[in-house]
Amino acid sequence: MSTAGPSGGAAGAADAPFEAPRYGAGSLADLAPSVLASLGVRGEPNVLGLPPVRRACVLLIDGMGWELLLAHREHAPFLSSLIDAPATRPALTAAFPTTTATSLTTFGTGAVPGHHGIVGYKVVVPGTDTVLNQLRWGEESGVDPEEWQPLTTAYQRAERAGVTTGYVASAAYEHSRLTRATARGSGYLPADDLTSVAVRTAAALTRGERSLVFAYHPDLDGYGHRFGIASDHWRIHLGQVDRLVEQIAGALPPDAALYITADHGMVDSDPAQRVDLEADPELRRGVRVVAGEARMRQVYTEPGATEDVRAAWAERLGPAALVLTREEAVAAGYYGPATDGAVRERIGDVLAVARGSATLVLPEAEPLESGLVGQHGSLTPAELSIPLLAATTVR
Repeated sequence: MSTAGPSGGAAGAADAPFEAPRYGAGSLADLAPSVLASLGVRGEPNVLGLPPVRRACVLLIDGMGWELLLAHREHAPFLSSLIDAPATRPALTAAFPTTTATSLTTFGTGAVPGHHGIVGYKVVVPGTDTVLNQLRWGEESGVDPEEWQPLTTAYQRAERAGVTTGYVASAAYEHSRLTRATARGSGYLPADDLTSVAVRTAAALTRGERSLVFAYHPDLDGYGHRFGIASDHWRIHLGQVDRLVEQIAGALPPDAALYITADHGMVDSDPAQRVDLEADPELRRGVRVVAGEARMRQVYTEPGATEDVRAAWAERLGPAALVLTREEAVAAGYYGPATDGAVRERIGDVLAVARGSATLVLPEAEPLESGLVGQHGSLTPAELSIPLLAATTVR
């Protein structure tokens, strides 16, 4: 489904409408409910039509977009064999924005961002000028993650139905506020390297009469950010990820399925398309706070200034970004078929969604993020489209 949102700037290829996430018809929000349904959990919609199993693992590789995988499949022979398998399913879409905090919550709740409320990398806490980094989630924000994201998680629903859960990821994330928001109720299993991820995942899949295991590996995304998706670092690590997938698939117990997906893809930024938002005073008029990230800026405006800010940003950014109001983004379905009132207040009054290889940077406020090579957050196919590959021992 393509959704033609409002656009500013010059006409042409850069003005082509983005694809909206396919919520309810093949998105990351549909994966956890479909997996739970395949495990026999009642009341969960199996939108993806996954076959019945007793044990299921979802392995999420941060940053491994579908288009990136297809373009580099020679570095991932085992994943390539799954791409070519007769049972291969169409690629999924991530949620919007295409960023890790939003995607982990989308999978972890089986809900769209308009319901779960983690609507980006950085947002402003309603009624304040406090910027909440929803990935790192510092305690200084004063935001309780269980109040900010109150929905029941897929892990809680699984455990209540008698399915034993495991969450395999770095020990550094075990007690984080993001984990409390996205994965509470899971049986956390710390694993700090590829070998540990493979071993702990395989062991977790044998626990209980039915089991659900989620495994998360972040390093491919890290190499993409630092060196770019065209780098040897990224390609070589993709090969290591490929071996991890093969090892987990080879250790599957009987009547089990392994599903491989991602939270988003990535594009390499182009220095010639880098827009310094701090250098242009016209982009500060009527603006309280600029949040979001370099590929999807959320702009919080002074009272009554939203339309003027939208017009100024559309004019100044031109073909570098789709500029639209919060209400236009909600109406376009970017956050789901409906957006809760409390969640709506967290979204910027004006959004700037980068096109092509453009980045919208804040060099003084965000020196680290502004210098990254690989970036994501927008709605280009390279960022939005994610794989859904499967290996099973179902007979």
